[in-house]
Amino acid sequence: MPATRSAVPDEVFDALAAGGGGRPAAAHLRAAQYGKHLLLVRRVLDAAREEGHPDADHAGQAWRALVAAQEADPGAVAATLGHPTVGVWARRTVLALDGRRSEEPRVSVLASVAAAAALRAGTALRIEVPLDGPTAPLLSLGRAAVGGKGGAVAEVAAGRAVLGTPDGEVAVPEDPHEDGPGWHALRRMEAEHAGHRLALLLDDQEPDRMPGADIVPGRLGAREAEHWRSCLRRAWEILVEDHWTIAQETAESVFTLTPTRARDGAHTSATARHAYGNLGLSTPPDPVALALTLAHEVQHAKLTALWDLVPLTLPDGGSRYYAPWRPDPRPAAGLFQGVYAHLGVAGFWRRHRDTVTGAEQERAHARFAHWRRSTLDAARVLAGSGRLTPAGERFLAVTTRTLEAWQDEPVPAAAARAADRSAREHLARWLERNGGSAGAAGAAGAVRGGPRG
Repeated sequence: MPATRSAVPDEVFDALAAGGGGRPAAAHLRAAQYGKHLLLVRRVLDAAREEGHPDADHAGQAWRALVAAQEADPGAVAATLGHPTVGVWARRTVLALDGRRSEEPRVSVLASVAAAAALRAGTALRIEVPLDGPTAPLLSLGRAAVGGKGGAVAEVAAGRAVLGTPDGEVAVPEDPHEDGPGWHALRRMEAEHAGHRLALLLDDQEPDRMPGADIVPGRLGAREAEHWRSCLRRAWEILVEDHWTIAQETAESVFTLTPTRARDGAHTSATARHAYGNLGLSTPPDPVALALTLAHEVQHAKLTALWDLVPLTLPDGGSRYYAPWRPDPRPAAGLFQGVYAHLGVAGFWRRHRDTVTGAEQERAHARFAHWRRSTLDAARVLAGSGRLTPAGERFLAVTTRTLEAWQDEPVPAAAARAADRSAREHLARWLERNGGSAGAAGAAGAVRGGPRG
């Protein structure tokens, strides 16, 4: 079959489709997302000028500051523009300027982005940045509690910054990811094991951090933040030791963690389509749960980034399908995302069962048995939906081959029975709730047909 698109080499596409891809595939997608952010930020300036927005000249000053920072330190600009909330803000602003969102375009936030890049790059800049309530944010770094209204003046020089209004002045600490007087940082979340390092930020304050999610209001306290760090360090050890491909992909694909509320007391997680690199999750109960969350959500991050380059489903035609991990019927695109994410979940349990003993091993066997078959069932429903593009058909065929190969791996009979019982119970609840929905009959046949184990 010919190459999908020149933007995605066949070897990258097929490695992703098989479920992995490792650092090379994740780095390719990360570079593409950075290019997307760069285009969006530039479009903010161009659209503001085209629309005669009152902040267009201010945006032009910010853009020139970004150019100066790029010339001094390209990595500093990449770290700033690649930050998840920069992409969310830029997209929303472009859509508002183009009349496709009914909200006031926040053009002046480009100054906050430029100031953050200048601080990282060590270039000089004096620019007014907008306030968010009583604080002046520098996107990707933190915010200064300066008080006042309207805007604050950011004075940046030689890697230091001061933000001020007539009501107050705050100096950004030498390390902007550490709190200081009046400065609320995006705090670091780091882990290192066997020479492999993971460096994330805890984003518990930027307004665009996780669109649509039930985020935790306010910042985590010091004790809560330390619990997250402790779980992350142990989860990273688990991934590096036993799930090395996931570890590589996490380091390339996840930049920030956003605390969200647990749903019905259960640990939950999510990725937002337009916030590439951010992972929203409730307080991790233990390191294994966090390692599993990373395995799950990295799949979503990879597929979302790929989808920007290569659409895998046709436009939504209204059809809905059974997903063995959801209580509601899903469109083809949502089902595709779920199949790929639960391929990662099944793969996690597949390896994890060989690293533990006793009851934990029994649990891992049962979950592997459940997700390898339920995900294959869903993949077959998706394959027969008629809603895939040629690239989607090719991708899903490779994914399905991975899942089919796993069906022959032995699991204890008790695990197979538990997996079968869990699948049947989920389907029964789903049919009770959505019995007349499209895809129910096909789903029932897929789950009920054939042995498991």
